[in-house]
Amino acid sequence: MYQIGIECESIEGDSWGVGRITNELLRELANRPELQRAYRFHLYFKSSIPDYDYLNSPLFIKHLVRIPFLPNSFSLYYYLYLPILSWFQKLDLMYFPNYMLPLFFGRKSLVVTTNDVYREMHNKDLPWRYRLAYRIFATWAAKQATRLMTISTAAKTEIAQLFKIKPERISVNYLAVKKPELGIINNDTLFLIPDSYLLYVGQAFPRRHLRETMLAFEKIAPRFPNLKLFTVGQDKYRPAIIESLRQTINQRLGSERIIHRNRVSEAELVNLYQHARLVIYLSDSEAFGLPPLEGLANGTIPVVVDEPLNQEIYGEQGAIFVKDPYDIEAVASTLTDALENQAKRSAIEAQSKAITEKFTWQKHATRWLKLVREIV
Repeated sequence: MYQIGIECESIEGDSWGVGRITNELLRELANRPELQRAYRFHLYFKSSIPDYDYLNSPLFIKHLVRIPFLPNSFSLYYYLYLPILSWFQKLDLMYFPNYMLPLFFGRKSLVVTTNDVYREMHNKDLPWRYRLAYRIFATWAAKQATRLMTISTAAKTEIAQLFKIKPERISVNYLAVKKPELGIINNDTLFLIPDSYLLYVGQAFPRRHLRETMLAFEKIAPRFPNLKLFTVGQDKYRPAIIESLRQTINQRLGSERIIHRNRVSEAELVNLYQHARLVIYLSDSEAFGLPPLEGLANGTIPVVVDEPLNQEIYGEQGAIFVKDPYDIEAVASTLTDALENQAKRSAIEAQSKAITEKFTWQKHATRWLKLVREIV
């Protein structure tokens, strides 16, 4: 019986990013009762154990990692308590989805890492204590983890170069998108008419070019007078610019053509994907980038940057490609073509199922289990 540990602090609250991926993996493992013959998965939590039905599976042994009379901080939980507990529980392997490996971890380890982590290590807008933690513990993971897991071949190539490690130590396990939820037919809560808006989803880092997207939309707005741009995600520019730019553009256009929300519900997000004209995600550097693929899975054409990751995911004809996301005129021209070129839209729609079927949570979990077996 293999004893596999999984660090689960990220699923204790709202599941975004790492938490969302971990949730989907655990949910898929719980759907495989045959695993009970060979595995027990020890799930480690810092503050509370969520009330998810799938966590009641006999596959899972849940641990609330607390030491009486000592502080319950993330640093103590992650870097001290976890290594101690895993040692006494004699785990065969510990899975760390949160990019970092404790310095004194003595068991076999599988650590998720991405090229984004390296950028965060050198991001001056990030508080120094977070940069320091990434520099120490993400670098330690890159050098000392038994195996690294990342989420695209493009990310694997860049990680090997950035951390100066052998590519053979890095395994690729693609992320996934859920199957479209049927029966969701409107966006009443957001007051949007189907096919009347373009969509951006994601935290607004400068590398994702929301500023350029908004300015390009301003240029095409007179040609498409009934079209809006709906943007979802926190403003990560420093200083923040999105709200002031939105107001300025709307004033110049004479109406509220750009709408912004910091967050929407899962149901609202599915609605938004299913009824947008385009999903725009002009990131020039990502480890994977889920929003445009989620859009495609829900029947909406993605607009992405022409770079190796997106060629890996969409091939040459599975998306609309922008050559230079800094060139506002070129972005505007590409958006116009994406809206009007029905032949191109139909070709992408015809390929959408074949593309998205490569990226399922079932396949993600199967690859993860294969990797675990290889290590233990």
